[in-house]
Amino acid sequence: MWGILRQKVGGATCLSPQGVGSHMLRLRPVTSALRNYSSAAKEMTVRDALNSALDEEMAADPNVFVMGEEVGEYQGAYKITKGLLDKYGPERVVDTPITEAGFAGIGVGSAYHGLRPVIEFMTFNFSMQAIDHIINSAAKSNYMSAGQINVPIVFRGPNGPAAGVGAQHSQCYAAWYGSVPGLKVLVPYSSEDARGLLKAAIRDPDPVVFLENELLYGESFPVSAEALDSSFCLPIGKAKIEREGKDITITAFSKMVGYALKAAEILKKEGISAEVINLRSIRPLDRATINVSVRKTNRLLTVEEGFPQHGVGAEICASVVEDSFGYLDAPVERIAGADVPTPYAANLERMAFPQIEDIVRAAKRACYRSGTMVATA
Repeated sequence: MWGILRQKVGGATCLSPQGVGSHMLRLRPVTSALRNYSSAAKEMTVRDALNSALDEEMAADPNVFVMGEEVGEYQGAYKITKGLLDKYGPERVVDTPITEAGFAGIGVGSAYHGLRPVIEFMTFNFSMQAIDHIINSAAKSNYMSAGQINVPIVFRGPNGPAAGVGAQHSQCYAAWYGSVPGLKVLVPYSSEDARGLLKAAIRDPDPVVFLENELLYGESFPVSAEALDSSFCLPIGKAKIEREGKDITITAFSKMVGYALKAAEILKKEGISAEVINLRSIRPLDRATINVSVRKTNRLLTVEEGFPQHGVGAEICASVVEDSFGYLDAPVERIAGADVPTPYAANLERMAFPQIEDIVRAAKRACYRSGTMVATA
């Protein structure tokens, strides 16, 4: 990494092999929509999807490098960077001391000089140590330089609650970073999300906060042939309708998408057709897809693991009230984490975060099927 940085700062006037690589990267298609593929799908874990996306982007562009605690010799705390040190060497897979402020700052500085760092936080709770670099350096530099400085950096790692890790390791930062102009905030759910969104994040000219979920790393999902192509990439700022429905819209992201889909199956047995939207992107937020869905279903339920006050769900509700209020047939419903620090005890922890039965109960309430709320003339 230092060798590449020295070459960049040195101001060489001719294109180096690295320079050629970066220029070729710009010519690569960002999606595979124009190619013909078989529709056959295979299974892949989210962990392998992230690992393969990193590997392919590092192979395609020598300016991409990975930096963080235990990303090299230990091959990543969650093995996302497995095999990359042997393949690309210690200049591009950089182990760091336990100093998030230090290596996040180095990453931002290297991005100023044209490199494409991927900074791994062992958990996004530790990003609090580096938040000044993420917000005041990475997010604001393009604006403050009148567009002269791009900061193509990715901050990635597990976000939100896992299991039994207590209040200081369980927080969801989607709403925190989603409120900051200059950042893009992505939240993959499936393996295809993980591959396509991470590739998009690495290729993007702006700083991207990439919020993964620890409990999803080992989950397997079908992956299409299109998604396995090295040119595959998903558009930033576009949600995905995971399940179509006509009675209520349920928005969710990350692990909660799976919960929403399971709740939709239960609701189907009770005669309620739920449309489930996988947000994929918190900033920019795909308001158009959400509002089109609500204008069809006339009801909205948002689901997230973060705190309720000033949360992602609150922003979605505000958007729908502003743009589609006349289409609503019931009050909007929000399901979120409890407004308390995360308990350590397993029984209390379960009560602190949304469960499938909570989603079902709220959807039935919105559809006036709960028995406790009856529509009146």
